[in-house]
Amino acid sequence: MLSRLTRPRALALSAVPVVALLAVAGLAPLPYTVAQPGATADVLGADQGRQIITISGAPTRDTDGELLMTTIAATGPSADIDLGDVIDGWFRTDRAVLPRDAVYPSGKSDEEIERHNIADMEESQDDATRAALSYLGEDPSQVTVDLQLADVGGPSAGLLFALGIVDKLDGDGAGGDLTGGRTIAGTGTIEPDGTVGAVGGVSLKTQAAKRDGATVFLVPEGECSDARAELPDGLRLIPVATLKGAVDSLRALERGAEVPSC
Repeated sequence: MLSRLTRPRALALSAVPVVALLAVAGLAPLPYTVAQPGATADVLGADQGRQIITISGAPTRDTDGELLMTTIAATGPSADIDLGDVIDGWFRTDRAVLPRDAVYPSGKSDEEIERHNIADMEESQDDATRAALSYLGEDPSQVTVDLQLADVGGPSAGLLFALGIVDKLDGDGAGGDLTGGRTIAGTGTIEPDGTVGAVGGVSLKTQAAKRDGATVFLVPEGECSDARAELPDGLRLIPVATLKGAVDSLRALERGAEVPSC
C-alpha cells in the first residue's frame, strides 16, 4: 500500500507508459471497421435499369408502395482505422465502430471476402425464392424467379426479397398491395422454411430507412433493442420471426388492426 507521500509520484510515473501507448495507438492501424447507414433499394422496382425481381411461369401483378432493403456501408477489410476514427465513431449516432472480424471473415484477402459476400447474397436469394414460393403454395418447378441487385453482398436482404416475391405474386391475398402503398423498409436473413434471422447493424439501417422515406421498419425480433437504440422519429418498428409473421403484420397494418411492436 502506497503512503500519502509516495502515491502522487507513483501515479505520475505510471502515466508515462499510458501516454506513450495512446500515442502509438493514435498512429497504428486498429482491428476495427467503421460503419454508417448505407444505400437502400426498392426490391419492387429496378436497379441500374433492370427489374430487381422478375417472375415467369405465374401471373404477376403491378405493385404500389416500396419495399426497401437496407444496407450499411463499412470501411474495407484492408482500411487503416486509427484511434481518431474509433473515437469519432463512438461519439456519433450515425457511425458504429465494430470489430473487423464481426464484419469480415478473418484471414481472407479482399478478393476472397468479396467472393464470400457475393456467395452469401446468391444463397439468400435462393432461400428467399424457396421461402416465398412455399408460403404461396407455388410449384418451384413451374415458377421461375430471377433476382438482380448489383453492388450488394451478404445475406441480410433475404426477408425483403421474399416479401417482394410475395407482393408481386399475391399481394395481400385480395388484390391489394402488401405495402398498402407505404414505403416499408427492413432487414433480416431468411431460411427456406421462412425463418427470419438476425443481421447486425440495425440501428444504422433504421437511419438509412428513415432517410429514404420509410415509415415502417421490419426488424428480426431478437434485435428490437438494438433497433430502438438510435430509432429515428416517425419510424415504426415491427418485430418479425418468420415470413408469414411479416406478411400477417403488414396485412394487419393495412386493416388498422393490432400489430406487434418492439
